[in-house]
Amino acid sequence: MPDSDTFDWSATSAEEQLAQLKSLDPERRKAAICAYDWAHHPEPVLGWAMAQRGVELVIALRVFFNGGPERFNYIPKRQVPESYLGVTRVLDNICLRINSGFYLVYPGQEPTCTKELRRWLTYQQADRDERRRGRWILDEDILEPMLRDALRAPAVAKGEKSRKPSLLRDLLSPVIGLGVDRDVLKYRDRND
Repeated sequence: MPDSDTFDWSATSAEEQLAQLKSLDPERRKAAICAYDWAHHPEPVLGWAMAQRGVELVIALRVFFNGGPERFNYIPKRQVPESYLGVTRVLDNICLRINSGFYLVYPGQEPTCTKELRRWLTYQQADRDERRRGRWILDEDILEPMLRDALRAPAVAKGEKSRKPSLLRDLLSPVIGLGVDRDVLKYRDRND
């Protein structure tokens, strides 16, 4: 398998691209699908990649907007040119998975396509106001925790210890509680 840096995505078949994508470690796979050119073989390659467990919502949104959904959003399904049917099927599947909560949301991750996402949601609201629908409607309730970063744990106050739960800590907690806490000793006045 050629190195991912030297792999020529534009001169290979869908099968070779899929094999290359499968051979990549998760971080390089994310980068590859975000940079994938939709003019090649989006249905077999991105179709497989976007159906995998562990794909993050920020990656799914980047791939979705890379596909240019605005080109087909108001075109009825039957009127999409045949050469773009694969593209629209992949966009359909990504949108369905976004709206079903299939993609993972991690605290602190912001999408690289925030501008496109905000514009899409603005147009989506304008469509609702005008009582019309596009083909792909992103569920704001699914996107809201990511956009507000609501999943991030509150910051630990300075001086407060962050204790990770563990079996060893639970077993030794009676013994740990008998001694003097190091934090107490650290802030004790030296003249005492």
